[in-house]
Formats: sequence, structure tokens, C-alpha cells
Amino acid sequence: MHASRSHGHHWLLLTDLLRLRNQTGSLLLLFPTLWALVIASNGRPPMSLVVVFVAGVFLMRSAGVVINDWWDRDLDRNVTRTRSRPLASGALPPHVAIIVFVVLLILAAGLLTSLNFLTVMLAPIAVLLAIAYPLAKRVTALPQVVLGIAFGWGVIMAWTAVRNDLCWIPIGIFLATVCWAVGYDTIYALQDIGDDMRIGIRSTALLFGRHVWVAVALSFAVMIVILSVVVITSEIGWPFYATLLIAASVFGHQAWRVKQGISQTEAFGLFKQHAWLGALILAGMWIGAWLR
Repeated sequence: MHASRSHGHHWLLLTDLLRLRNQTGSLLLLFPTLWALVIASNGRPPMSLVVVFVAGVFLMRSAGVVINDWWDRDLDRNVTRTRSRPLASGALPPHVAIIVFVVLLILAAGLLTSLNFLTVMLAPIAVLLAIAYPLAKRVTALPQVVLGIAFGWGVIMAWTAVRNDLCWIPIGIFLATVCWAVGYDTIYALQDIGDDMRIGIRSTALLFGRHVWVAVALSFAVMIVILSVVVITSEIGWPFYATLLIAASVFGHQAWRVKQGISQTEAFGLFKQHAWLGALILAGMWIGAWLR
């Protein structure tokens, strides 16, 4: 009885390490990847590629949070929101995280066997970005930009998986993803602004201070402009613009809320809305591609 209870406890700790009960991050990584798949394939992405990239996103996001917690285990003990995480609390030893990280990378590498050579060559950069992002907050005031680059790399790989080349369109989607991530992750960083200031962690939320709402608004505005140009060039139909207009109105409302001042709970709530917004934009792209 005690052994089974112990095994159950260890599995629960692993689910916490992998953030299995909170997949907002996976969705924020997934949707830009699917935007690229849809546009590259003119609205008809091969189901085999959809399955590969959905699985790949889950594995790489899980690997990212594991290595993030491994790097940050000492810092997380000093942050109210993160001190109960398995590595920070000491409930899991650090070597377990490394083992899990390696296993996730091996599984993700297995997915590459079905992709073309160019996409396979781009994959190691995704691993380097996953490892580097947790360190960014120690050396730059713009770690949200590094997160955006990491989350946008799936866009580049998805495009090359379909087209086996690169042009300015996937680069545009990539840049839009970076801007989007800067906006929503700056809102996310507002949760820890007091603790980050105390322990010396950097973020755009701290960098922009009382003007943070301006940074959020500009990030979202640039994202909207870039996506609009990409979609106009791709000749995708009107449903996309309808969904983008809805997303833009939500972005504007969020920037206004940030300007008014929000609590930690409110910041997390605004952050989670972006998963739905990513899905909404995807729906507009997909339907618009079919109708053109």
C-alpha cells in the first residue's frame, strides 16, 4: 500500500514538472506553428504533418519547462508563485529533471524521421533555444524576446516541412509570433514583478515600468500589422480579417487593463486568454484559405 502510494506521489510530481494540468504554454507554441502549416499548404495541411507538429510542440514545450525549472530551481524558491514547484521545493531531485529532459528530446527526435532534410537541420536550433531561454532573464532585460524566438521557431520548421524552402512569408509569421509573445509574456511577468525586483531577475515588465502598457499595446499592434501583410500577400479570404479584428479588440482591452493596474490573478487570466485568441486566428486563416 505504501509503495503504490509512493509511486502515485512520484507520478503526480512528474505531472507537475511537465505542467500537464496547464497546457496554455503548449497552445501558445502550437497555434503559430499551425498558422504556418495552414498558409504554407494553402489551407490543406497533410494530416501526417499536423500530427507530427502537434506531438512535437507538446514534447518540446514539456522539455522547455523541465529545463527551465532545472536552471531556476534555486531562484524559484524565492518566488511566491513558484516555490512549490517539484525541483524548487526539493520534492524531486535535479537529476530526475535531466533524465526527463533527455527522454523528451529523444522522443522529439524520433518525429524528425518523417520530415525533410532542411527541417531536420533546423531542429537543433529549437533545442538550443529551449535551453537558452531560462538563462536570458539573468543576462538581458528582454527575456520575452528570447521566448518569442523560441516559440516562433516552430513556424520556420512547419513552413520548411511543407515547402522545403524559406521566403519572407514564414519570416513574417515568425516576427509576428515574437511580437505576440513579448506582449502576452510581459503581462505574465507582472505576476512576479515584486519578487523579480527583489532577487534581480530581469523582464520587460520591469524594464518598461509604468509604461509597460505601452510596450504591450505596441507589441500587439505590430503583430496585427505583420500578420495582415502576410495574409494579404497569401490571398486568404475575409474570415481571417474578421477574427483578427476580434483579436485586436481584445488586445486593446488588455493593454487598457494593464494601464489601469492589475493583480497577479488578473495578469494570469489575461495571459490565458491568448490561447483562445491563437485558436481564433487559426480558424480565420483556415476558413479564409478554404474560401479563397
